[in-house]
Amino acid sequence: MGGVTTAQNAPLDLSASFKAYDVRGLVGETITEDSVRAVGAAFVDVLGLAGRRVLVGGDMRPSSPGFARAFAQGAARRGATVELLGLISTDELYFACGALNAAGVVFTASHNPAEYNGMKMAKAGAVPVSSETGLYDIRDLAQQYLAEGVPAAAAHGSIGDTNVLKSYAEYLRSLVDLSGSRPLKIVVDAGNGMAGMTTPAVLGGALLPALPFEIVPLYFELDGTFPNHPANPLEPANLRDLQAAVVAHGADIGLAFDGDADRCFVIDEAGHPVSPSAVTALVARREIARAKAAGEARPTIIHNLITSRAVPELVAADGGRPVRTRVGHSFIKAVMAKEGAVFGGEHSAHYYFRDFFNADTGMLAAMHVLAALGEQDGPLSALGAEYEPYVASGEINSRLDDVAAAVARVRAAYTHDDVTIDELDGVTFAAANGDWWFNLRASNTEPFLRLNVEAVDRSTMETIRDGALALIRQ
Repeated sequence: MGGVTTAQNAPLDLSASFKAYDVRGLVGETITEDSVRAVGAAFVDVLGLAGRRVLVGGDMRPSSPGFARAFAQGAARRGATVELLGLISTDELYFACGALNAAGVVFTASHNPAEYNGMKMAKAGAVPVSSETGLYDIRDLAQQYLAEGVPAAAAHGSIGDTNVLKSYAEYLRSLVDLSGSRPLKIVVDAGNGMAGMTTPAVLGGALLPALPFEIVPLYFELDGTFPNHPANPLEPANLRDLQAAVVAHGADIGLAFDGDADRCFVIDEAGHPVSPSAVTALVARREIARAKAAGEARPTIIHNLITSRAVPELVAADGGRPVRTRVGHSFIKAVMAKEGAVFGGEHSAHYYFRDFFNADTGMLAAMHVLAALGEQDGPLSALGAEYEPYVASGEINSRLDDVAAAVARVRAAYTHDDVTIDELDGVTFAAANGDWWFNLRASNTEPFLRLNVEAVDRSTMETIRDGALALIRQ
């Protein structure tokens, strides 16, 4: 099997698509079927998977089926027993890797446009593969295979098919019982992504007995060209259709998933977003209560440093142990495992569960919110208000020529006795009296400086936000 070369007769440079936590690139340019085939072979060799099961699936992007087949061919050539999972969400892969105790990969570029694709990899048990746990070793060996060809193993592997959708849905339903909920009308915006398949399976009656929900579908057709709007609910513009539909249908709640359905955003009955921090606090309260009922004295909850201060406050008030961590799923998952945490949440709407192999799943978080809403009579706006006592700016990005100089200007202005400063992730400044805090973080991939501000009231938040931005953009 020969190596693929570019027009300049040099092998494709895999470092262009291999990031710290996953692989992502432009189809046909920085990620090709030939490069994916080499990665499949290297995945087996680096992780020692010859003779073992490897799970391979993909999202609805036009390039995903071809990439999945190419990866399977490379993995089988190096002796793995490959099971093609077909169309899957990212959290379906994590479920399969956990439930079947097998390593795997899902082809997805999450919320990126159609011309992108990539790979999220996991070891058996859904342990993530990152730059610190083998991803760059896979890249380097795949680079060699791309240039020299993939050698055949002494015992060639096989390629078969497995469907995990029903078992995934059954497993999630075993974690949150929604059968006793009051009737709810739910608008779900799948963004033409994988939630168009997983929502009917988990929340509808497609594969399992019907729940007391009326689901109003938006953009459930699987279409990796994203004809309606980008599948990135973090951008407010991409929530507008859902917000309008919730109000128009008189729905109780709206749910928006990203393209690979591992993140979920929540809209209340009035069409207003419920912050991911509020969702983190709500789910944390439920998971603390459940863990305590099972005999756990002080359940641990992970939250990244951008989530609202309300999260650790509520966790502590409910008898849990809050643990603050850096932003990013590989950090969260590592700390989840180290601390034995029952749950973790991020400001970006990634939610992690011990009972889901320490992995993130938007669907399970949505089920917890539905359960909390369905077991009481009030509207979601009232329920959510309990978890949002502070005012946040949201993430504000500034494109800068010199990020370090901007941070230095802010640090100089805020270095005094009334402010504490820490550098867990970027730089966080906090008022000694507790009235406000803000964080500055440089983007890993773009010349952006990210600002997040939270305060006790709107005027304080706006004063701190505007002052910080004036220094940043000076």
